[in-house]
Amino acid sequence: MNVRLSWRTRVAIWGVAAVNALSRRLGRGAGTVAGGRVGLFLDPGLLKKLSRGRTIILVSGTNGKTTTSAMTRTGWGGDVAGNITGANMPEGHVAALCASSAPRAVLETDEAWLATVVQATSPAVVVLLNLSRDQLDRANEVRQMAQRWRECVDRDSFAGVVVANAADPLVVFASETARNIRWVDVPTTWRGDAASCPHCTRAIVFEATSWSCPCGFVKPIEVTAILSNVLELGGRSYSLDLALPGAFNEVNASLALTSLAELDIGVEEALIRIRTLTTVQGRYGLRRYGARTMRLLLAKNPAGTAALLESLEPGDDVWVAINAQIADGKDPSWLYDVPFELLAGRHVSCLGERRLDLATRLTYVDVPCDVIDDPDALREGGGDVTLVANYTAFREWMARTAPC
Repeated sequence: MNVRLSWRTRVAIWGVAAVNALSRRLGRGAGTVAGGRVGLFLDPGLLKKLSRGRTIILVSGTNGKTTTSAMTRTGWGGDVAGNITGANMPEGHVAALCASSAPRAVLETDEAWLATVVQATSPAVVVLLNLSRDQLDRANEVRQMAQRWRECVDRDSFAGVVVANAADPLVVFASETARNIRWVDVPTTWRGDAASCPHCTRAIVFEATSWSCPCGFVKPIEVTAILSNVLELGGRSYSLDLALPGAFNEVNASLALTSLAELDIGVEEALIRIRTLTTVQGRYGLRRYGARTMRLLLAKNPAGTAALLESLEPGDDVWVAINAQIADGKDPSWLYDVPFELLAGRHVSCLGERRLDLATRLTYVDVPCDVIDDPDALREGGGDVTLVANYTAFREWMARTAPC
């Protein structure tokens, strides 16, 4: 990145590195956010300056940002900068770009910050995954978010390429006025946040593979890529064969590959690299807990949890850990929108700060469960376990378990 930097910017970059190194040494976190805050305080235009001369892809959405970003970085190959710790606001982006001189970057971006980051980084591609309810005690309602996205990627605001999920009406609403749009048609089962039309408020009619509103708002038909058993992209068909589990990860891969194709990256070569991913920030990976082998899954809202429950392998014990700290959202009532009836026939162990709330929810759908006050009591058992946990509970279990 051959960009001349002012003394102020150089001091800000030094401040980012110094504060983040101190944060890691003191064990106060991953060493990303604190330094980024210092850097932006010293130079508010730091993100824009660090982005100059780089080819950047932004990935945003309620679910799948971290995994899709990891797939995109891996598929791109070579030296690619990125906020791999999941710090997805400008502070984290600044830290990621300070830490690397790579001419390419993939930045996972919080939905509420997308407009700010697009303006600062001038990305070549913006990937829009989905929109659904998430942490509504402190986040915007999804219709407001869709409107903000629409203004952000409108043809008069953004000249790059938008790669968008054609199956999500809210994403289509947000993207339909973009200058350069690439629609990706993927299967979806979650429709709970797009029941009414964002244009006229009438009920959207969902069919097996399509949706429409009487006002004329319809699912796009001129799509760039189609995922139906295999990915059809650029006139060719690709069998994904991912190591990462679940149909939702095939959706993530389809959007990642479509974005890379826009930058003339060979799809076959990118897919070979993506297939090497077996875990992303501990998610989907196998861990040891006593004599047990455990797969850890992150779930933080109704749509994401539903997708994970649909992907569970038969036979495994299921543990669900729910906290309600700031990072999780302090209101756990979202549990009542999760289709926990998908756990019928299994026995569930309820863990975390809100284990009683979870057990009550499971009782309503006749799923037998135990409330576990002391997780150490589960160490002595055997067999495979799938743990579904939200943010802070996931971190706790990462610390409690060991790699296989």
